[in-house]
Amino acid sequence: MNASVIPSKKTRKQFEKAFKQHAVELWLNSGKTATVVAAELGIHAQRLSAWRTRLAPPSPRGDGGGGAKRSPEQLEVENSELRRENDYLRQQRDILKKTLGILSEPPSSGFNGLKP
Repeated sequence: MNASVIPSKKTRKQFEKAFKQHAVELWLNSGKTATVVAAELGIHAQRLSAWRTRLAPPSPRGDGGGGAKRSPEQLEVENSELRRENDYLRQQRDILKKTLGILSEPPSSGFNGLKP
């Protein structure tokens, strides 16, 4: 006997405009990624990004970013963090370059890899 399965109709979650606006403001002012903020709120990051495009005011610079204004102190902190990260990545790159140079050198033994 085959029991007929009636597919249940999925209903989309409806969010109020106030919640959407609050979520977008939280994301833009927190400095966190959309994925992190969306996970905290229990929504998908793509939905949060879509709300941002619809609800966030355009950026005064005209770049469409809609980011929050930051104080000079915040910019200095971010700048110093980015410089520190840049230095770290530069060191890692240099280490890899040196390693590649060492590994690509021919062996220095007298037999040069030949068997007696």
